[in-house]
Amino acid sequence: MTTTQTAHRSEALTAVYPLFFVVLWSTGFIGAKFGLPDAEPLTFLTLRYLAVLVLMGVLTWLMRAPWPRTGLEWIHIGVSGLLIHAVYLGGVFTAISHGLPAGVASLVVGLQPVLTALGAGMLLGDRVRPTQWVGLAVGFAGVGMVVAHKVAASASGDAISAMLLPAVIALLAITAGTLYQKRFCHSFDLRTGSVIQFLPCLVFTALVASQTETMRVHWTGSFVFALGWLVLVLSLGAVSLLNLLIRSGSAVNVASLFYLTPPTTALIAWALFGETLTGLSLIGMALTVFGVWLARK
Repeated sequence: MTTTQTAHRSEALTAVYPLFFVVLWSTGFIGAKFGLPDAEPLTFLTLRYLAVLVLMGVLTWLMRAPWPRTGLEWIHIGVSGLLIHAVYLGGVFTAISHGLPAGVASLVVGLQPVLTALGAGMLLGDRVRPTQWVGLAVGFAGVGMVVAHKVAASASGDAISAMLLPAVIALLAITAGTLYQKRFCHSFDLRTGSVIQFLPCLVFTALVASQTETMRVHWTGSFVFALGWLVLVLSLGAVSLLNLLIRSGSAVNVASLFYLTPPTTALIAWALFGETLTGLSLIGMALTVFGVWLARK
């Protein structure tokens, strides 16, 4: 294979990374649906982080992957992991376990691209073009249309308000984590970087779980499947792609991909669980895709 052919193949793979990331990341809600009935949210996440650390630790040792050279690099990578994984996932899983519908949680977290665009302009000096603002607005409108029927079928407004706090914390964490990693973690090995990111996640989540949960687990087949899926597909596959995307693209471009998560999750839920898709949802999916295209144009 010539150098030119190799370059073209590399460009083609890079072009589909966002698509792979969206599909893999969207399955996280499905994993939560399978696993949360058998374990409390932070206990579930503690087991997930522990399994990831064992697998990545062995892989890193076998492949002799390089570690960051300075302590400051370790700190920056660890902080980004704590925000993007521990606080974000902890908030989402806690909100869903307390009864917040996944569609509503998706809508709350769907504000992330807008907050990231604001932060990118103020903190990173990124210029957000008018077409990107239009794309962000259209994308959010599309997300709202996708989950509208789920919001309408949810509990009362007072009950939802009480469940929203963990989801809002998750929104702020994933936004801050994306900006922080883009600003301070310019380049790191994905193998050792995963170990450094998930180590503080394990410590933090285990400590909170030990004080707030019973930490009992029912080791059913569905729970083992959900845990394995979230470890191998989400924590190793999707997170590695997210790190690559943050490294190579603008913060706004990366954040806009999260708009595609609720529509993709809705499609997966329709295929696996027979959940209905309304005409409004289908129109919302089309709007969301168009909005993301504008934001990333």
